Amino acid sequence: MEQQVQTHRWSSYYTFLAASIGTAVGIANIWKFTYVAGANGGGMFVMLYIVAMAFIAVPALIAEMMIGQRGGRSVVGTMRILSQRDGISKHWELYGLLALLGVFIVLSFYAVIAGWTIDYFVISLRGAFANIDSEGAASLFDRLQSDPVRMIMAQAAFLLFTAGSVALGLNKGVERILGTLIPTLFLLILALLGYAMFYADFAAGVEFLLKPDFGSFNVTVLLMAMGQAFFSLGVGLGVMMTIGAYTDTSISIAKAAVIIGAADCIVAILAGLAIFPIVFTYGLTPGEGPALIFLTLPVAFGQMPGGQVFGPMFFILMTFAALTSSIVIFETIVVWLEEYTSWPRRRLALLAGLAVWIAGLATVFSFNIWSDIKPLAVFSAFADKTMFDLLDYLASNILMPLGGIVVCILAAWVLPAAVVRVGTGIGSERTYRVWQKLVRYLVPSVVALVFFVNLF
Repeated sequence: MEQQVQTHRWSSYYTFLAASIGTAVGIANIWKFTYVAGANGGGMFVMLYIVAMAFIAVPALIAEMMIGQRGGRSVVGTMRILSQRDGISKHWELYGLLALLGVFIVLSFYAVIAGWTIDYFVISLRGAFANIDSEGAASLFDRLQSDPVRMIMAQAAFLLFTAGSVALGLNKGVERILGTLIPTLFLLILALLGYAMFYADFAAGVEFLLKPDFGSFNVTVLLMAMGQAFFSLGVGLGVMMTIGAYTDTSISIAKAAVIIGAADCIVAILAGLAIFPIVFTYGLTPGEGPALIFLTLPVAFGQMPGGQVFGPMFFILMTFAALTSSIVIFETIVVWLEEYTSWPRRRLALLAGLAVWIAGLATVFSFNIWSDIKPLAVFSAFADKTMFDLLDYLASNILMPLGGIVVCILAAWVLPAAVVRVGTGIGSERTYRVWQKLVRYLVPSVVALVFFVNLF
């Protein structure tokens, strides 16, 4: 099929940054960062996370966004343009297709998890957390997961807003909505942080999250911190490449990537500083893992003064965080379809949303009517994995890290050096050489190490 000309552009530097930061600051940045930090010693993890963000995640982000800016199309279209313009092999288009597959899979289960935050927002408004204890919180969550209709309704609501935003177009839809969601997201975090400072054990939260215990250092904490830093920016699946494709060549990719990485760190740490003081105040455990948000915090909101206000505020914050990511992820799919068809964007957004919704049913049913179905049970490593577990494993442990490695190889070894040098926007020759060595050697080595550890 003939590829259409790419005409999308961010209307301003602010909207470009809003989209980039919104993509990075998703549900995983607040939810996953918090529970991973809680399970891995707090301060030591955070310190390693910041170092990894500076020397692994941001250099990789520069590489991916630079490639996108150079190609100016969808992730598949960019590979084709680079093949025509810079002489790279046509086989690089295979990476683009695999990246799109990963994006589709991620969005299919991401919408289901994000739907939980909508559901919890609604039930918290109805006073579901009032005087709730641990058993009550567990029962509340079990009732949600065992009810496929309830989950599907929340999933559909989330996808409807996501697809509707993208259907309106890049400038009238994506930009305007993200331009509202991002400031609101920061205000909600600051409001929750203010509450934690005055009504919770803020000192305990600060000490846990910002004071590293060097005795807690081990290889596991190091790998978890490196993995969280790299994957929180969403490098590898072409989403940040698409964002870069909409930028003007006058924009310095390097400066933007530093701002995005810094914002990602700041939001994650602020969220932790808002959550952990509440956890400590009510005698809860910071290392609860993924259950921290849906099982632990409702107990705190049910006991704390003003919990009937801050409970709903927290879950609408989670919903907004999820939307800021999903809108740009969905844009990555729609713009690819737009390039290769003559159909209007609204129809493409509707069809893509329907396809993602149908695929997401596998995740919904994994928690209830298909919970006993383990498709790869013949293999011991996958014996206990549901459809959702397998989809998450494929996207997070295989497609995303492999995509990150591919991006580094393409930027540091395959594209012409002169093209890369100009495209990164790094002014200093010395700084550029440091970046080049990081992307050539350190970043792919670290990602490969995390990849193999997670694989087994």
